[in-house]
Amino acid sequence: MICKVDKGTELADKLLRYVENCSWTEVKDHIAGMIRSWDFSDWETMIVMIIDGKIVGMASVMKTDYYPLPGVCPWVSCIFVSEEYRGHEYSKDLIAYANRYLKENGFGKSYIPAGFFGLYERYGYTYLKDIVNYGGGSDHLFVKYF
Repeated sequence: MICKVDKGTELADKLLRYVENCSWTEVKDHIAGMIRSWDFSDWETMIVMIIDGKIVGMASVMKTDYYPLPGVCPWVSCIFVSEEYRGHEYSKDLIAYANRYLKENGFGKSYIPAGFFGLYERYGYTYLKDIVNYGGGSDHLFVKYF
């Protein structure tokens, strides 16, 4: 099951514990901080995948991401699936849910940043350009129209 997370719910608390204990060490503190303070407005939110009552993956839909790119919106970000659940294309399912949600909210495309090639292209995304994040690192920007 994939669902949207709402502020102040038991699911939001469960997501926070999931993030705090996940293996994505580079960004988990940042994502946990976003959830704690609920740094989401309007249509922005977190999305989770639940299997047997347990969160096994997440994604977010946001107005901005870790890149100084005004006008690039909306972002599908924070895409993570627990190691033991990888290999089943659950990230594809999370992204598809995020894109349906964005379409319902009036958008016709979404952007995903990545430091690699080969995954998001399989999900209908097209490489757009290289981008520089606020930390000075370089990533790739992908776009999908729907």
